[in-house]
This record gives sequence, C-alpha cells and structure tokens, in this order.
Amino acid sequence: MGLAVLFAIVEPLTGHQHISVRERRTALDWAEEIQYLCDVMYPRAERIVLVMDNLNTHALSSLYKRFKPDVARRLAGRLEIHHTPKHGSWLNMAEIELNVLSRQCLNRRIESLVKLQREVRAWENKRNKKPTPIHWLFTKEKARVKLVSLYPDLSK
Repeated sequence: MGLAVLFAIVEPLTGHQHISVRERRTALDWAEEIQYLCDVMYPRAERIVLVMDNLNTHALSSLYKRFKPDVARRLAGRLEIHHTPKHGSWLNMAEIELNVLSRQCLNRRIESLVKLQREVRAWENKRNKKPTPIHWLFTKEKARVKLVSLYPDLSK
C-alpha cells in the first residue's frame, strides 16, 4: 500500500475522538477535516477551540482553497485556533491517542487503504464506547518554568 496519513480530532475532556485515514496531507484534506469537525461532530457549537500543530497546510486560507467563500467564512468564524509550540509537539494531546492507536491497531502491516480505514474506524468505535479522558497535568505555571523561552512571564 505505501504510506497513509492520519488526521486526529481528540476531545480531551470527554475522551472522544475521530481519526481519518487519507492518502495525502494537503490543504484540501485539512479543510475537509475541519468541515467534518464543524458540521458533523459539533454542528450546534458556536465556537470550537482547536489546538493543533504548526503544519503549513493547517491555515484558515486552506478553507478558502477548498470551499466557496461563504462556506469557508462560516467554518473559519466558528474556530478559535491555538497552535502548539514549534519545538513542543509533545504538548499535543492528539499524539497521545495516535500512540495508543499505533500500539493497539497499527502494529502490523495493513495491505490496503480501504482495510486500514476499516481497521481504524473499528478501533475508533470501540475506543469511543469506553472513552478515556485526558487528565493533563502540565499546567501553564509548570510550562512557564520549564519552557521559559516559549511562555514568558507577562506580569513583569
């Protein structure tokens, strides 16, 4: 099969998630994932807080590349985006779930994209039936001590 790309949407407080398997990681793919997040996962949410990494395709401009301006504007208007620090991807809670997925489901060769999508969907459904919330212990205060160059003290 070659390589595949995983997009992970994780709601840390409830433990629910959605993992998509795609052939590529383009701006258009990212835009379609955002549309799924907004219109399928959280259709009634006025504001969606999205914490994500700094990939070049993860930009609101990607929505305008994929959708008509009114749709792109509607989707973008619902997002409050926060990026993880460039050299601190370990802060990304989605990586925790991707690690669990790798150990429980992807620890073998899977011969086709369709089979991989089916396997990941089955894993996701099972995991979401008994979700595991993420209890993040690395506080803002700890970050200011450990990552002083990334989190300056603004009170001075």
